[in-house]
This record gives sequence, C-alpha cells and structure tokens, in this order.
Amino acid sequence: EGEPRRHWATPNRWVTCALGPYNFEFMTDVHREIMALYGLDGIFSNRWTGHGMCYCEHCATAFDEAWGMELPRTRDLDDAAFLAHLTWRQDRLFSLWRLWDDAIREINPDSRFIPNSGGGALSPMNMKKVGEIADFLVADRQSRRGLMPPWANGKNAKEFRATMGNKPIAAMFNVGIEEPHRWKDSVQNGAELRIWAADAIANGMRPWFIKFCANLHDERWLAPVEDIFARHKAWEPYLRNERPLARAGLVYSQRTATYYGGERAAAKVEHHTLGMYHALTEARIPFEMVHDELLDAEHLGRLRTLILPNIAAMSDAQCEQIREFVARGGSVVATMETSLYDESGARRENLGLADLFGADVAGPLEGPTKNSYLRVDAETRHPLLRGLEMAGRIINGVYWLPVAPREVSQGAPLTLIPAYPDLPMEEVYPRQAQTDIPAVYARQVGAGRVVYFPWDIARVFWEVLSVDHGVLLRNAVTWATHEPPVVTVAGPGVLDVTVWQQAESMTVHLVNLTNPMMMKGPFRELLPVGRQTVSVRMPEGRTPKSARLLAVASRVAYDERDGYVTVDVPSVLDHEVVAIDF
Repeated sequence: EGEPRRHWATPNRWVTCALGPYNFEFMTDVHREIMALYGLDGIFSNRWTGHGMCYCEHCATAFDEAWGMELPRTRDLDDAAFLAHLTWRQDRLFSLWRLWDDAIREINPDSRFIPNSGGGALSPMNMKKVGEIADFLVADRQSRRGLMPPWANGKNAKEFRATMGNKPIAAMFNVGIEEPHRWKDSVQNGAELRIWAADAIANGMRPWFIKFCANLHDERWLAPVEDIFARHKAWEPYLRNERPLARAGLVYSQRTATYYGGERAAAKVEHHTLGMYHALTEARIPFEMVHDELLDAEHLGRLRTLILPNIAAMSDAQCEQIREFVARGGSVVATMETSLYDESGARRENLGLADLFGADVAGPLEGPTKNSYLRVDAETRHPLLRGLEMAGRIINGVYWLPVAPREVSQGAPLTLIPAYPDLPMEEVYPRQAQTDIPAVYARQVGAGRVVYFPWDIARVFWEVLSVDHGVLLRNAVTWATHEPPVVTVAGPGVLDVTVWQQAESMTVHLVNLTNPMMMKGPFRELLPVGRQTVSVRMPEGRTPKSARLLAVASRVAYDERDGYVTVDVPSVLDHEVVAIDF
C-alpha cells in the first residue's frame, strides 16, 4: 500500500528500498567512507537486492518514467506491467552494482564490490551478465535447508562456473542451522561441515568460513573447520585447476524458470534439473553446468553431450545453436517440453527441436496421471535398456507430452502402457497391456546422437528416486556420448566424481556421499566406503610420472595402458583425491 514496512526479525527497524536513493545515494557514500577509512580489499554486500516488490514513491516514479506503467499488483506472466518490472528491476540492480563498484575502485583500483548473488535457474539476477561484470564472487550457501543433499554445494560451483569461467568463486559456509527457523549461534555436526565443504572444493570453489558474532558460545566447530582449511592448504598445489575434463553439460535456464515456470518454477523447472543432477551423480558421470544463454561453439567446445531437462523456453536462435552443436558431432539428451515454448514463454505449435527429436507434438501435456507404466522390450537389445533386461515394465512419469514419431521404426525399446485405476483393488489391471507409443526416441543424427523422453523422467526421479529411472538416465547419457569415458570409478557407495587438469597434473576428486542422511544433509558421522578402482583417461600428449592419494598423503602404484591410468583407492572417508603428475 506504499506504507513503510517494519523489519520482520527486528521490529524496531525498518526495511529500506533497494532501488531508490537509500542505496543509490546514501549507501554509495557509506561505501566511500568505509574504503577511505579502512582501505579494504573489497566490500561484500548481503541482501542488497531488497526483499521482494516495493511500492514506495521512488519505485513508483522511476518505473513510470522508464515504462509508462504503474507498478504491477500481480505476478501474472500475462500482465505486461509484471513482465516490464522484471526487466526494470534487473536493470536497476545492475546499475547499482556498477555504481558501487566504481565508487569503491575510485579509492582502491584493486578493490571490488562483491554482491551476494544466486547461481542457478531460480536466481533473480541474470547470471550471464553477472559473469561478464564480476571478477570474483561468493556463493553464499552457508548451510543446507530442507531436503538438500550435500552435492547441492557442488551444484552451486558448477552453476557459477557456467558463466564465470575460471574466475575465482568462494564457497561461503558457516556453522549455523538454517532450517526452518535460523539458529545462527547453533553448531552443525562436524561430519556435516566436512562433507558440505568437501563437495564445494571438489567442484572448484574456494572455502570461505563465516561466523556470525565473534563470541564463542560453543567451541565444537573449531576443530572441524581447522581441519578443512589445513587440508585445503596441503592440497593447494593440486587445486589450481585450469579446466574441468567432463564431457557432458547439464543446461539450466533462468528464462525457462521465469517465463515458463513463473511462481511454480521450483516444481516445473528446478526439480527436473535436480533429478538429472542426482542421476548423473549416482552414475559417477563427471559433468558441468551450462547456462542456456551461452550455447555458442566457444562455450560448448569441450563438451560432447548436452542435457536439456525440460528446458521449455528456448528462442529460435538457441534451437539453432543446439542444431549446430549436433552438426559438429555433439549429442543431446532432452526431456518433456524442451523447446516447446519460445523465449517469452509463448507455446509453439510444435517442438522447436522436433527435427532433432524425430517427433512432432500431437496434443497438450497430459497429467498428472497415476498408475501408468512403460513396457520394456528387451528383444530390441538397445543399450538404453542395459540393466533393465529382466524388468518387463517400469513405472511411467506423471506428465506426458503426446508426440508422434516422424519415421516408422522396428519397435521402440520403451512403449507406453496407459494408466489404469489404482483402486479399488479388483480394478487394478491394465486395460491395454501393450501399445506402439514410444516412450523414448533414440536417434543417430549425423555424427551425433539424440535421446528424447517425452515425459518427466528427471522430475519424477527426483520425486520418488526410482532406481529404473536412474538407470535409464545413466544409459541415455552414456549412449549419447558414445566415446570412451573420461573416468570410471568402480566400487561401493555413492560418490560425487569430478575430474580436473592443472598445469602439470590432473586430479580425480571422490566425495563420499554414502550416508543414511544423504538426501537431507545433517550427517551424524562419516561412513567410509571400501576399495574404489579409478581409471582415468590421460589428456592427449601427457605421460604420467607419479600418482598419489592426497587424503592419505602418500604415493600409490598405478597401471598405465591404452591411454588410461588406473589406481586403487583402499577407502574413502569423506574426500579423497587421486593426483597424477605429468
């Protein structure tokens, strides 16, 4: 209503407007004063983007001057004012960022303004622009919340790297418990701290510990944090990563989140990404994240396979970039409504990538459905079915996009069994036990391969974690990539596997996520996994001189043949690194 708003946590204070003179004038002077008095290396700003919609007089006037509109009162994607406000707010925040950075650098040219920012599809700031502006960023992920596995910290690293490249990114973590009510002076268990930091380090971030309030109410966190930094210092020569060696890239799309997902972006967009991320982690397939505004040959040059988990909103230009990627010999794995909407969220008559998928839209999205299945045709002997030969049938997803194949094929490896009642019990039987409706399209396209699932396989995998869906996704990426793997890791447990090259070495990071608390995060203890056999492909023109295990701080025997170096790792407690010197 345009009235001042009291702060919810400290009611005797007021919430300030991020987009008006408080920030643009007053706080600019505050930054100058801080820099003049203390000569800092930089200023990190938390919560600098405000707290949602603001209806103050400054916002109302500035928005009207820029767009000739009143501030929107809804979050409706059909509301022109709401769409305009999205653009206006971004422009104001980037202007503020540049203003503060300029003011700081006038006093110390080597200093920087470091804004707290997002990283993934749900980030409010355009990460492509962030990557262009920032020389250094902090991933403010102080602790896990809700159902957040430890690999979420590594995911942040990959999302930032997708637009930041090799610029340094610090992984901020602390000891407070964030869920659900923010106990800032509490202490997480040491095992949880170690695994949270380990996954960030393994994925290329630099640990940055933060403690709210300098008083030590509880000293249990001191030893684990000291151990994290002591280990990081000891490993530092092998953490000067020049490039990741992963060949698969998982695409994320802020545009899809905004213009297709809207207020339901978490369920309609992010859950597809999370499911695919977890499937790749379980499969021990190294991969990078790719921002959908950076699909050009320069950014995709090191990748063999692009993974598009319901990247629904894509421009014609982006679709053409995917075609060019395939024309260069690249492969694609895509799901559900990928490319069915344009960059503004308007539905196309057909999939923008229908020619690559080999299928045309035949109706609107169906669902949510219950008790639907897929028939497994083992007689096709398709590599997608490796590990599912005896299944007979597997569960279907919840949302299905009806599509018609462009060519007649000799039987699909997976076909639809339509939904039938799940109650009462005497009605639980299929009305149609078999159809010829494909549930996956797997095609050779030039030198590349394309796999398309017209249903929500990644999202439903995140929801129910069906082992069959994980196997299918693993097989799809492996078949599409169709080249010898960069690394294989054979052994028990769930490991996050990353592969890096340094100037005179390469490293394989093994982060042990095997724990009954894995999918929620609050580890009680670290549970070691047994022997892992690591076989890693040597970069072209490189010859190994020695191999070592960093956690146990010792050299290790290795076998070299056919371009691979193989090392046995006796066990992994939380984080082991196989380092091979050239």
